[in-house]
Amino acid sequence: MRQLPKRRESAGVVDAKAPLEERIADEARFFKAWFENPGITGAVSPSGRALARTMARYVDPASNGPIIELGPGTGPVTQALIQRGIAPERLVLVEFDAKFCRLLERRFPGCQIVQGDAYNLARTLDGQLEGPAAAIVSSLPLLNKPDPERLSLLDQAFGLMQFDGCFVQFTYGMVSPIPRRARSAPRILFNAEPSPPVWLNLPPARVWVYRRATEKLPARKSAGDALIFKLRERRDKVREEIRETAERVETQFKAGKAKARQQFELRARRVREDKAIKPALALLRKIGEPKKRRGL
Repeated sequence: MRQLPKRRESAGVVDAKAPLEERIADEARFFKAWFENPGITGAVSPSGRALARTMARYVDPASNGPIIELGPGTGPVTQALIQRGIAPERLVLVEFDAKFCRLLERRFPGCQIVQGDAYNLARTLDGQLEGPAAAIVSSLPLLNKPDPERLSLLDQAFGLMQFDGCFVQFTYGMVSPIPRRARSAPRILFNAEPSPPVWLNLPPARVWVYRRATEKLPARKSAGDALIFKLRERRDKVREEIRETAERVETQFKAGKAKARQQFELRARRVREDKAIKPALALLRKIGEPKKRRGL
């Protein structure tokens, strides 16, 4: 792990309306990083502006303490956080790829950039924070990791944040990318809040916000308690499956509805064209008949 030098000049953030060439270059950088190591990059393109703004919306600019961003890549979420009102000096960007670190240093000179492994967050940020973080915003490809590593990441994040801090994560999946529980993982309780689907992102995505649960862990002192705990786990899993199925059905229904509407509009257009063409053809035939007769 190494910390890149921190520049003192004013934050040179990327313009919200970045040139097309710059956006294409970012796409190329992401694709190259994904091609070289898909397990670490997880995506072939940066997060879209709508998704980045949705993630930043869950961070309160009036809160105290640093804001940690995991896997910033080329910086679309970083840009959204700054536009949200977060001072660049409060941002701590944890990036694994050295090339992305150098790019982030040029684009966001006011931010603290740390090169290291976000999944070993406690060690990577050891001695780097001035105080407990107010929030952690993650663009890590969690679904590429086993359940215990995802829970371990959330446990480490809670250890670095204030008690009321939030962990913000996006996913392309339908259900929470962090499971409720897994074997060989810390037993932690948390509340998970999903955002509405971000349809403007390609592919469509969703943002999940995780906070510490105020209730205590179940004691599990007897076989009966263990059975009740397993039943609750099963209930939560069934609820997630039902929600996933409902969302899939709703998506398919909307797609079918849009297709039917498109076909209806196409037919209506053809009918209107027919109504406009028929009188014109009849008039042409009427005008042309005398000429044909004279020609005979």
